[in-house]
Amino acid sequence: MAQIVQVLVLGMALGGVIALMGSGLSLVFGVMRIVNLAHPALIIAGAYITYWGFKSWGIDPLLMLPIASIIMAAIGVLLYRLIFEKEAKSAKYSEMTVLLTFALAMMVEGLLGGLFTNTQRVTSPDYATDAFYFADIFIPKGQLYAGIVSLAIIGALTLFLKYSRLGYAIRATTQNREAAELLGVNVNFISILAFALGIGLAGAAGSLVSFVFSFFPAKQWEWIAMLMSVVVLGGMGSILGTVVAAFGLSIIAAFVGTWVGSTWSTMTFFLALFVILLIRPQGLFGDKPELA
Repeated sequence: MAQIVQVLVLGMALGGVIALMGSGLSLVFGVMRIVNLAHPALIIAGAYITYWGFKSWGIDPLLMLPIASIIMAAIGVLLYRLIFEKEAKSAKYSEMTVLLTFALAMMVEGLLGGLFTNTQRVTSPDYATDAFYFADIFIPKGQLYAGIVSLAIIGALTLFLKYSRLGYAIRATTQNREAAELLGVNVNFISILAFALGIGLAGAAGSLVSFVFSFFPAKQWEWIAMLMSVVVLGGMGSILGTVVAAFGLSIIAAFVGTWVGSTWSTMTFFLALFVILLIRPQGLFGDKPELA
């Protein structure tokens, strides 16, 4: 029984981080229909910003989180204006973004590899290797703190989207871009804002990832399948769905890794993606696609 509780706790702790990693990807797709294959590479960029601050000045990764978020959000604005803005009204926009973001992922990986090499890195604050103990159960402090911060950020994002005027505009653009524009919403500005928020969330996730996982530029190819599984299972564009899917798959993967083998835990995400595309392509919380 203690082992089951232990695995459940570890799965839930990682679920929060994975939910934050996927929430930015889901937000960007929901508002602009951009399938951002470069999202994991941008998360790793955020992790390197945090690593740089930690190694150079000893700044705690949790304190580097807002800095990494702001830097990555600014990069997001630049990327949107340079790459995505021109063709935003194209009928084939989503299909085009797959190729654009794939190329962007390759470029970011090459840049990070040139700057930092492909050596595995990790930030090591004191709490990253410490734990809380409750009888036979232990909770790693690093994973716990990362999970709590992730849920706090997602909660703040949810409140922003639900109750602020800009949040109303973002949700209106998500539901019907043309109708929102007719009602006076500056859709171009909202698209830039949403993309900046999504990439800023990638920066925040990168700060947490920096002490939860080891990372290197090519790590993005392992994470893209995992994040796409979470986002597709939850429903493309649904942040609630992303959170539910992240926790569900993380817990299942933790049990698979414990009872079957760690090499099989990642397969949980791939299998979930395969099954959900066969059975319910719109995901758990996504809208059923309309027939043309």
